[in-house]
Amino acid sequence: MQFIKNRHNINLAVWVENPTGRAGLVFIAHGLSSTHDQAHLQKYAESFLENDYIVVRHDATNSLGQSDGELEDATLTGYYEDFEDMITWAKSQPWYKEPFVLAGHSLGGACNLMFAFKHPEKVKALAPTSAFLDGKVTLKAYSKELMEKWKKDGYRLEESKSRPGVIKKFNWTLAEDWQKYNLLPNAHLIKAPILLIVGEKDILTPLSSQRDLYNLVSSRKKELHVIKGSEHTYMAKEHLEEVKNIFKNWIKKL
Repeated sequence: MQFIKNRHNINLAVWVENPTGRAGLVFIAHGLSSTHDQAHLQKYAESFLENDYIVVRHDATNSLGQSDGELEDATLTGYYEDFEDMITWAKSQPWYKEPFVLAGHSLGGACNLMFAFKHPEKVKALAPTSAFLDGKVTLKAYSKELMEKWKKDGYRLEESKSRPGVIKKFNWTLAEDWQKYNLLPNAHLIKAPILLIVGEKDILTPLSSQRDLYNLVSSRKKELHVIKGSEHTYMAKEHLEEVKNIFKNWIKKL
């Protein structure tokens, strides 16, 4: 692990694995309040490492990892800036190569798509799993009462499902930032091979939205997989293994 500085001069923790890999390079991005080594992201990384890829991951600022900042200040805008800054830094490294692969989960998937919209020539393929696509759709997952209280209080508290006992705080600025984004109108810009995965019971980035993305991308090489019984984050052992197998099979086709 090493620290680099993002555009705001804040410490950003980055991990580079298998820097001599010959098959290619992949950047993997986590979701809201996550970290680079959460179980499902570890499966993504393992899939690429077993296929001799250089794997680069980071902890976004304002999350729960080793980068600086406070979770309550998290926004998609900030997570995307960190993702872009990591790739900019990577250009100066001896192992850097283009085009590369992007992978991510939730807000990390949104970062994949946003980067691919701006820099299609750099992206060999992408796997934006359970990707955040439309802020208004994601916010519909919360009750009217919760939304009103969140806005009134200026923050909301949520107990972590993956880290029992951890209470997460999100400022209302997160909801305001989410409402700025709807990625579907630009989906047609994606022509590279794309892998989509979503949990059957996902209410934050639902299957209906992922189907919309699948139908709108221009890629002739696209896949959509549904993990039966899974919610937004794949946590059960059998779901994690299913996701890894999907990734390994997809990587072999690139």
